[in-house]
Amino acid sequence: MNFLIDEDLPRSLGLILTSYGHGAIDVRDIGLRGARDAKIAEYAIQNHLCILTGDYVFSDIRNYPPQYFCGIVILTVPHEAGAQYIRHLLEEFLKQSNIVNDIIGALAIVEPGRIRIRRL
Repeated sequence: MNFLIDEDLPRSLGLILTSYGHGAIDVRDIGLRGARDAKIAEYAIQNHLCILTGDYVFSDIRNYPPQYFCGIVILTVPHEAGAQYIRHLLEEFLKQSNIVNDIIGALAIVEPGRIRIRRL
C-alpha cells in the first residue's frame, strides 16, 4: 500500500510506513504544503494513494466518498499529543495487517485500542 501523508502529521511517519513495507509520500515534498483538502484528495485518487491524516474533514463521506480512494486513514490525535503518540497510533494500525490490506475503498478512523471502518 502506498500512503500520502498529510501535513498535519509528523514526517517521521514515512519511516514507519516503509519499515512495514509500505510506500510513503509526504504532501510537503510534492508541492502540496498548504493545499486545500480537495487538492490533496484529487492527488491521492489520481496517484492511487491512501490518505493518512489527522484531519477529520476527510471523514465526511459526502465530500470524500471512500469508494473513490485507495483508502482514507484518520488518526485521532488530541491537540496536546506529541509525535511519539502519533507514531504509536500508526503502528497500532499497521500491526492490523488484515485491515491495512483491505483498506481500499474504506475510511478507517484509528483511536487508541480501536479502529472503526466505514464502507459505502
